[in-house]
Amino acid sequence: MLIVHVHVHVKAEHVDAFAAATLDNARQSVQEPGIARFDVLTSSDDPTRFVLVEVYRTAADPARHKETAHYKKWRDTVETMMAEPRSSTKLTNVFPPDAGW
Repeated sequence: MLIVHVHVHVKAEHVDAFAAATLDNARQSVQEPGIARFDVLTSSDDPTRFVLVEVYRTAADPARHKETAHYKKWRDTVETMMAEPRSSTKLTNVFPPDAGW
């Protein structure tokens, strides 16, 4: 399993549009066979801060995800909504066991 936390800082005037575009992408992403989970979170203290939690079944699945039409649409739609470039942290699953996903 490969888990990616994507940190996004959105311009205040684009929070609602960013959330809508991101939810559309997430709903389609969870239907990909290589994605075990795709969570969209926002900070309790700052609604302009989002974290996407993407759980991939294999190390090759993120690249496949980035080739989908819904990802490309999301990427292009939200590009100008960000207050700064998004960043990510890649993690390896420890618990629960991969079979539990």
